[in-house]
Amino acid sequence: MNIKSKLLLALLATSSAAFAQTAPAAPESTLGYNVGVVSEYRYRGIAQTHGQPALQGGVDYANTNGFYLGAWASTIRWIKDNSTAASPVKGPVEIDLYGGYKGEAAGLAYDVGYLRYQYQGNTLKDTGTGTTWTNANTDEIYGAVTAGAYTAKYSYSLSDLFGNINSKGSTYIDLSATFDLGDGYSLVPHVGRQVVKNTAAANYTDLALTLNKDLGDGLSASASAISTNGNGASGGFYSSPYQSFNQAKSTVVLGVKYSF
Repeated sequence: MNIKSKLLLALLATSSAAFAQTAPAAPESTLGYNVGVVSEYRYRGIAQTHGQPALQGGVDYANTNGFYLGAWASTIRWIKDNSTAASPVKGPVEIDLYGGYKGEAAGLAYDVGYLRYQYQGNTLKDTGTGTTWTNANTDEIYGAVTAGAYTAKYSYSLSDLFGNINSKGSTYIDLSATFDLGDGYSLVPHVGRQVVKNTAAANYTDLALTLNKDLGDGLSASASAISTNGNGASGGFYSSPYQSFNQAKSTVVLGVKYSF
């Protein structure tokens, strides 16, 4: 081997070592944001905005060790819908605060955490509809298991659920799947069962089928067909008392979201 060859090999070795030393390490944590709009905000199949559009947005922090934190907010109207002419109530914004841990065991992904639904400044307890309500703020814990495309999730309320008095211990079971259709499309079928403790009239099952499309550059769109068997007829549990709006009726919800 001549001197030129030795010098070239030495330079290559030095360059490789320098590159290895200066290559950026994978981040230990990530911080993401999202903002979007939906034609109607539905939660667990029930109308939250009286059939009107909602503005939504959130922030998420995730660490490579599995722990995560987040906050998400949406405009709402369901609390105001429980007003009467004589007893108006308010609560225009929902703020969700959550944290938990994601991991994997025995080939299954799992997620356990805590979720606080904060309805800032709500006065739901002051409604005069003939039904006794309490503060709408709610605390839940949850656990989920994912096997391939399929996910099962169980939520348990540590407080009264969404203002339903004496409903601590209410549960929600969520079964869903995510199917990659290719070309940026995914299909998500869902079935859920809400059981409100001590209020049998509030129990119901909801169904949804959502088509998502990744539009690129952080932009995505969705279309969801939603149905429930909740009693939203006039005078039913999911009928707004003053406006007589059926909060549980079937609908299609369109949405657009930007994540960055």
